[in-house]
Amino acid sequence: MSFVEIHGLWNAEQHAAHAAHLERLKGSGVQLVRFSFPDQHGLLRGKTLVLDEAIKAFKSGVTCTTTLFAKDTSHRTVFPVFSHGGGFDMPEMQGACDTLLVADPLTFRVLPWAPHTGWVLCDVYFANGKPVPFATRHLYGRALAELDQRGYEFISGLEVEFHVFKVNDARMKPEHAGQPGEPPDVDVLTHGYQYLTELRYDAVDSVIEMIRRGIDGLELPVRTLEVEYGPSQLEFTFAPSGGIRSADDMVLFRSAVKQICQRNGYHATFMCRPRIPNVVSSGWHLHQSLVRKSDGKNAFMPSAEGPMLSEVGQHYLAGLLAHAQAATALSTPTINGYKRYRPYSNAPDRASWGRDNRGVMARVLGGRNDPATRIENRVGEPAANPYLYLGSQILSGMDGMDRKLALGPSADVPYEAEAPALPHTLADAIEALRGDACLRRGLGSQFIDYFCKLKEAEIQRFNLEVTEWEHREYFGTF
Repeated sequence: MSFVEIHGLWNAEQHAAHAAHLERLKGSGVQLVRFSFPDQHGLLRGKTLVLDEAIKAFKSGVTCTTTLFAKDTSHRTVFPVFSHGGGFDMPEMQGACDTLLVADPLTFRVLPWAPHTGWVLCDVYFANGKPVPFATRHLYGRALAELDQRGYEFISGLEVEFHVFKVNDARMKPEHAGQPGEPPDVDVLTHGYQYLTELRYDAVDSVIEMIRRGIDGLELPVRTLEVEYGPSQLEFTFAPSGGIRSADDMVLFRSAVKQICQRNGYHATFMCRPRIPNVVSSGWHLHQSLVRKSDGKNAFMPSAEGPMLSEVGQHYLAGLLAHAQAATALSTPTINGYKRYRPYSNAPDRASWGRDNRGVMARVLGGRNDPATRIENRVGEPAANPYLYLGSQILSGMDGMDRKLALGPSADVPYEAEAPALPHTLADAIEALRGDACLRRGLGSQFIDYFCKLKEAEIQRFNLEVTEWEHREYFGTF
């Protein structure tokens, strides 16, 4: 029996999808398959197998070292993997041993930009069949299952801002290598500051079309393609999806855009605020609602005039606000992302909500008889791990529902509202996450401590760097 069969890792739908893919692959031109998993940062890692080996690996799994879970955003190994328990106090992580990547057949695609290449998203297990506790797709699946037990399905839609630049110099000389290496030297595609003008859109139409054609066939539910406010800034929005789909779509979309651009002389970045003159911050706005499994209706839609949200929706939103400081570490997990939280902008600076107000953290849309009633959380950055960002929303919202938390008044003047400030730095957010009982219960203490250690290693490296600001501030003065 295969690893999948021994441990019962697929449901009937996955078995059926696997059988269909095997039949499809026999007559296709696919010669390679990439087995990828989203790591702790939401980056795709994995191995590429020739077709004959890939067909066997769907059920047997693909080996990958446990050290992939020990790395920070510079890809440095933070944990002492050759010490007792691999630095995790876990025998399964000892000595950089192997894990197994197990394909989810429902995610299989053929990559339009990579000739003869298939791709499949994987979950990660130890050799004994236990899920790796640091594999974030597992953690999100657990939150979805808990919500399912309460009789609800999570619905989410994405608004993703990012930048695309023209590469002048890829900086690939040996002295440019490193951990991390030198980023490319780039030019902007537009001067920006003409939000949604057709002229600016047409100026970058060839680049947008390059991306659109490149992702065509990936079954991503793209709705709109827009020119955003800043130079070289774009936004793609996605139709709402149920369950794990939006998170899977996000990791595939980000990786696809970066690969397509790289192949064509462009650099795409989902970094929140690049250090390039005149360039502005990018956000990731997450639309969310719940659907009752009993009748298939939107559980946030109120039945009476007045409130914009049902009682369930109000409790859910109150939970988002109650855990906003801690959840920010998961929605905004980089040092750079906190440069976006500025007053009197289109980004939040405090944990507030409002009726169709773009200055608050949680913007409420819809109302009575509107089946699209939802909460738009504007807190996230596009570099966030989607499984942690979306998972934090479900866990926070469920806590608000369980405790029947009361929702305070709408912040109609968002930057003057009496509401708790969002964390000013990643260090502040990590401290809030470490002490949040709800997220610690939902994601597990083992994961919270692990994630905080990774992020603290990132902060420590940053604190040792001499920045341009420091040089300008002190070098001439003292």
